[in-house]
Formats: sequence, C-alpha cells, structure tokens
Amino acid sequence: MPPADFALLASSGAARRGRVRFTHGTVETPAFMPVGTQATVKALTAEDLLGTGAQIVLANTYHLWVRPGHERIRALGGLHRFMDWDRPILTDSGGFQVYSLKEFRKISEEGVKFRSTLDGQWRLLTPEVAIEVQEAFGVDVAMAFDECIEWPADRDRVAFSTERTTRWLRRCLDARRARESTAVFGIVQGGTHDDLRAAHAEELAAMDLDGYAVGGLSVGEPRDQLLAMAALAASRLPRHKIRYLMGVGYPVDLVDGVLAGIDLFDCVIPTRSARFGVAFTSTGKVTIKHARHRDDPRPLDPECPCYACRRVGRAYLRHLFTCNEILAPRLLTLHNVTFYQRLMGRIRDAIEQGPEALAALRTAAEGWTRPEDGCGDPGDP
Repeated sequence: MPPADFALLASSGAARRGRVRFTHGTVETPAFMPVGTQATVKALTAEDLLGTGAQIVLANTYHLWVRPGHERIRALGGLHRFMDWDRPILTDSGGFQVYSLKEFRKISEEGVKFRSTLDGQWRLLTPEVAIEVQEAFGVDVAMAFDECIEWPADRDRVAFSTERTTRWLRRCLDARRARESTAVFGIVQGGTHDDLRAAHAEELAAMDLDGYAVGGLSVGEPRDQLLAMAALAASRLPRHKIRYLMGVGYPVDLVDGVLAGIDLFDCVIPTRSARFGVAFTSTGKVTIKHARHRDDPRPLDPECPCYACRRVGRAYLRHLFTCNEILAPRLLTLHNVTFYQRLMGRIRDAIEQGPEALAALRTAAEGWTRPEDGCGDPGDP
C-alpha cells in the first residue's frame, strides 16, 4: 500500500468525499488539521484533540528542527511518541518560514540559511535536510521543501521561484529513504498568475507524487484570487490523489475550498482566535470579552458537544478571560477546534447528499464568520 492511499468515495461538482490511509491511521476527507507547530496544539492534550474529532494534526519542521532537534525526537521514539499522538501527523517543510522569517534568512539555490531567533546561530535548511528531519520525526506526510514568496510579486520573480520549487522537489524525492512509511507531498506554486499556476500543477501531476498541496496563497492576496488559484490547481491535479490547501482558513473558506476541489486544510485561525477570546458558533462569532456576556448563562453554542458548551456559560468564560485565567483560552480552543471538526463532518455529509445540501451549508457558513448580533470588529468594546 502506498504511504498515502486515497480513495474517492463520492463527489458533488468539484467537491470530493474521500478516505486516505496513512501509516498511523485513516482520515476521512475533507478534513481539517489543527496546527501544532511546536508538537502541541496550544492548550490541548492529545486526549482533548481526540475528543474534538481531530483525525490528523500538523507540526512544523523548521521549529522542531531548531528546538528540540530531530535527532533528540528520533531518540525519544519519534514525533508520535514525543507528543503522545498516535494518529497521522503531517509536517510543513519549513517553506513557509522562507516567507514569514524573511528578516532572518538568506536564500540560495542550495537552500535557505536561517538565523535562529533563539541563539543567533545560522542553520542551513536544504531539501535534503528537510526530508532527513521529517523522516527522523517518523511522520506520515513530509512536505517537500519549497520557496514561498510574498504577494504581490512580479511575474519573472514568481516564475523563477516556481522553477526553483520544482528543482527542490526533485532533490527531496532523491533524498527520501522512508518511502513505505512517509509520504512526500509536492507543493504547487505560481502565485496568482493563471498560466504559471496551471503549468506547475500539470508538471507536478506528471511526477505521480504521493499527494499534492497548493501553496503560496493566503499571503495577502484577495480572497477571490486565492479561491480561483486553488480551484485552478485542483482542476489540474490527479483525481486519485489527495489535495491539500495550505494555511486556509475561516469556516466559510473551508466550505469554498471544498467546493473548489480541495480535500485537506490547516490553519491557526481556530486556535489563535481562541487566545484572543473569539469563538466560532452556529450563530456567528462570539467575542467573549464583550460586556453583553457578563450576566449571560447560556453556552457558547447550544449545538456544540464540547466541555465548554456542555458545562459552563458565557458569563463564566468572560470572567475567566477578563481575569487572564489560563482556562479561558483552553476552553475556547477546545470549542473552536470542535466546531471546525464538526464543520468538516457536515461537509462530508453534504457532499454525499448532493448539491442542494452543499448550497445550504455554504449559506450557513457565511453566518458563522459574522460577529454576533451584528456588532463590529472583535476588538470593539
């Protein structure tokens, strides 16, 4: 069996309902991966994650390579044992840090030199090192090392960067050793240039990879361009391989991504929003610090089965948040991750039910990202 064995079970338009078998378990798709950059989804235990319905998590190659180091993680039994998670793990290759840490890196054809913000040391991350590190972790999916650049960027720069990403992908494939246990996904680049994006998707499709990601988006481009590029890339990728849209997004973005033909997502929004006191609910976004919640005994969301919604009310959550109690972000994170996992379950059901169910879910998703009661930005008093 290949390390990422994808089966297409149903479809509705471009939307796909599938199942992918990895070394550490099966994932029903479309699926959302909570982000555990430092080998932890902030504030949650592995038991918490299982309770939310999470099937697969994402960790970060660059950060875990710098601290605690891949050899230490290997010696401690691999990343699954290290973080007490026995389900699938996907690791980003460090390519996003090429974009996000631009003040601390130098790019060459060989790879990227990063100056660590921890100790000031320079470290060279190459395609070969990225694969070595991820295989040492023992993860189910290793992302190929790519060059993620800023938006906007002129066409020549995007074309050069995309060609380099392909060259680095080939080096990643040559460097891999754990072919039967760790899948390697290539990343489609091309910016917001239709022809470059389509051509790169077709080039990678011809390489018959274990799976495919659509990258270089969610870096500041307009939302309509993000979705257009995701749909364009998905339309050029193999039907029998999984497709992953990196770094997206809000609940409505997940629905639109599925409608564009995407199977797998990750984003920090549900966990980061929780730390700022924002919860996603079936009636819209709730900003728990708002004064309207100080005497409100209602749960965040009566439709949600998470601990926070079953056991405590909004007034208590607001009290915790205004007192800077650590329990506040923990409970809000638990809720948001549960909300996202339940959303993916609803999407899977809707695909099986057909276009009308998907359309109704898309309409509902619009409301989930609006602030509660028509109020303004979550930062408003």
